Amino acid sequence: MLRRPAALLRFSITARNLWSLLGFRFAPNLASCTTLQLSASSTAGYRTRTRFRAMSTSVNSTPVNEKDEQVFQDLKLLNAVNDRYGGVFVEVREAMDSALFGSVLRASIAQWRHQGKKGVWIKLPIQHVNLVEAAVKEGFWFHHAEPNYLMLCYWIPEGTHTLPANASHRIGISAFVMNEKREVLVVQESTGRFQGTGVWKFPTGVVNEGEDICAAAVREVKEETAVDTKFIEILAFRQSHKALFEKSDIFFLCLLEPLSSEVQKQETEIEAAKWMPFEEYKAQPFVQKHELLKYIVDICLAKKDGNYSGFSPVPTTSAFSDEKNFMYFNTTDLNGQ
Repeated sequence: MLRRPAALLRFSITARNLWSLLGFRFAPNLASCTTLQLSASSTAGYRTRTRFRAMSTSVNSTPVNEKDEQVFQDLKLLNAVNDRYGGVFVEVREAMDSALFGSVLRASIAQWRHQGKKGVWIKLPIQHVNLVEAAVKEGFWFHHAEPNYLMLCYWIPEGTHTLPANASHRIGISAFVMNEKREVLVVQESTGRFQGTGVWKFPTGVVNEGEDICAAAVREVKEETAVDTKFIEILAFRQSHKALFEKSDIFFLCLLEPLSSEVQKQETEIEAAKWMPFEEYKAQPFVQKHELLKYIVDICLAKKDGNYSGFSPVPTTSAFSDEKNFMYFNTTDLNGQ
């Protein structure tokens, strides 16, 4: 990667503000030390060696211990990369003492504030969990967490921040698979809310990160029943709120065509799996009791009788990426077929 030369940035700030920003436990006599010179690289993304030098000091200044003197004389700012929205992104890659990290973080925020930066993102790998408290004390808050890292964020300007929220929805699928005998593929779950209820239901599951809806539906059917399928359409979808971990939920009803017939249940999550006459599935008290399931039955029957068109996956590209992704729409009506 081509590196741009780092531009030298010089500016003056009051001693009182600088010591406050850096959080040192000492301060010079402000009557005799009115300003400090700060020299730093203005190019985000490069480790910056920053030195703070008092213009004059008083012999009456508070004593400085060796640790603070070293931090004061030779402080390295956090390695940051500019984002597209006027902020910076930092990924901590090296182990650091939490107290030192707090001082370095304050110095870095001072530079970013002078540069007019807005949002600050810090990615803390799990091995650097000791730095979380120091960041929170400086005003950072948790944005999201993954198995191997925690993301924290901070807003420099005054007023309400405009940082995007964490992911707000979970995506799920339900697979409607009917064979030529008008039998539907159903399962009984051995875990969760349906455990021990005797309810037969369509194979369902959650879409994984980086997985297309159409691929997730095929995968879930294969995992739960061992039946191979081909994705045909999205028949309908439902949005609900305050689901798992208080997130919203979008649930897609998918039509799949069976490519095999032998059923073998998944041992870990499925109590039983089989082909069931659709009328028998429809007659279940649980299905008849719930309005959502009655709509699903009507949609599936209308589709099988040729009176309903769903949304087919069409590979497309976008202005954001040349990589193929799927757009789902009613290709039957669009193409006049």
